[in-house]
Amino acid sequence: MKIIFSGGGTLGPVTPLLAIHQIIKRKYPEAQFIWLGTKNGPEKKLVEEKGILFYALSSGKLRRYLSFWNVIDIVRIIIGFFQSIFLMWQEEPSLCISAGGFVSVPVHYAAWFWGVPSWVHQQDVVVGMANKLMSPVAKVITTALEINVKNFNKKKAYWLGNPVREEILQGDKNEAMKMFNLKPGLPVIFATGGGTGSMRVNQLIIQAVQHLKGHCQIIHLSGLERPQELVERAVQLFDYYQVYQFFTKEMSAAYAVADMVISRGGFGTISEIAALGKPAILIPKPGHQEENVKYLSEVGAAIFVDERTSDGNYLAKIIRELLADSIKQKQLSHQLQKTLPMAKAGSILQVVESLVK
Repeated sequence: MKIIFSGGGTLGPVTPLLAIHQIIKRKYPEAQFIWLGTKNGPEKKLVEEKGILFYALSSGKLRRYLSFWNVIDIVRIIIGFFQSIFLMWQEEPSLCISAGGFVSVPVHYAAWFWGVPSWVHQQDVVVGMANKLMSPVAKVITTALEINVKNFNKKKAYWLGNPVREEILQGDKNEAMKMFNLKPGLPVIFATGGGTGSMRVNQLIIQAVQHLKGHCQIIHLSGLERPQELVERAVQLFDYYQVYQFFTKEMSAAYAVADMVISRGGFGTISEIAALGKPAILIPKPGHQEENVKYLSEVGAAIFVDERTSDGNYLAKIIRELLADSIKQKQLSHQLQKTLPMAKAGSILQVVESLVK
């Protein structure tokens, strides 16, 4: 069995596929895996740490408005398609799996060209253009949310939940307390802007930190691609605040020790928060992430903070109020787990085994 995963540019389409990889690898240790991703995305490091062979493809994005870059990106997509055609011929995979991302579109059409079955997983509330383009050639479509099944061909779409990496669930709180040199008895906030980081989230966290003395201690994942001057200055001023640019194995420890998580609105991270039963304050990027968080907020599964109308004072107020309300914390975590359940290993293997015969 040889499986091609595709996706990248951000970690949103990557983390659920890494979870699927773990489940397949455990059941079929002889299976081979290849990852087709972007040249400059954050996925390469995580993928290669898992021992998965990585190839970077030319990729582009089709914008829903007139832009000169559409012309350039169409050329990139065509190049990516012929790269994918060659790789399919060379590697002869048994199955292709994607959770979105424009780099995946030419891969799945190349798979269709060679008669290789494909599986597309839909995470976000709003179906992205990439998954819309791939769904006609996919053999199976699964969704993270039950409400999204209706947006696809009912003969091949069903609700799966969202896959979550095993190591995320295996963090040890006591070890994490030592790792991050945290004070016992004081709540811990873990703040992250996603795989590439977020300048706006970083700004809001820094503005909020000064109003949180005595209320909590903060672990902040600022992102490799973001300027660090502000966060480095804050580290020198506040002894209850610490910052890191990138996590790999440390991620599970940060989750394990956190009493609350502040994050963007990508379903990869939100699924991990849900699986761990953590209350969440979400600051989505405008666009599909905002739709994700609005939906979760409406069903009582998360607190929505609008990056365009909020400042650090408001964020600090929300944090203090939630820290003081243990009932609200439990309600949020329970509803998030109910709305966005973790995909079961057995269900994932059923999909794979139905396609690889």
